[in-house]
Amino acid sequence: MSNIRLFEPVFNDAFESMFKRFLSPSWFELDTNSLVMRLDVTEKNGSYFVSADLPGVKKEDINVTIDGNVIQIDAEVKCDSESKDSAGKVLRSERYLGAVSRTFTVTQDVDDAKAVASYENGVLSLELPKKETSTSRHLQIH
Repeated sequence: MSNIRLFEPVFNDAFESMFKRFLSPSWFELDTNSLVMRLDVTEKNGSYFVSADLPGVKKEDINVTIDGNVIQIDAEVKCDSESKDSAGKVLRSERYLGAVSRTFTVTQDVDDAKAVASYENGVLSLELPKKETSTSRHLQIH
């Protein structure tokens, strides 16, 4: 997909602006019952740092797997209660439940023995030190 914008004189800026304002108070989401994991991955001082948003997930329901340069984060959300009125009828249900998984790669293998994970206020933080690369050596032929 390219970032080329198609010029159509029928839809001028005033129309486009009005259309955006018309939809701005609305909130559209295709699937309100699924958890979306958003990630930030940065690299600094020989380590990768990952921040993953996992709101509503308990620490014991998160699993992180490291296999070389492949990192996988699995999480499961269990919904315990629902909003009900006095008659017990569900008025609105937007809370999500189920499992979510994200897998991504980094450029260099991770030293899984030195990796550190913490979870606070719905954010999973990972510090993933890079594995020491073996240096090449010249082999003398006898």
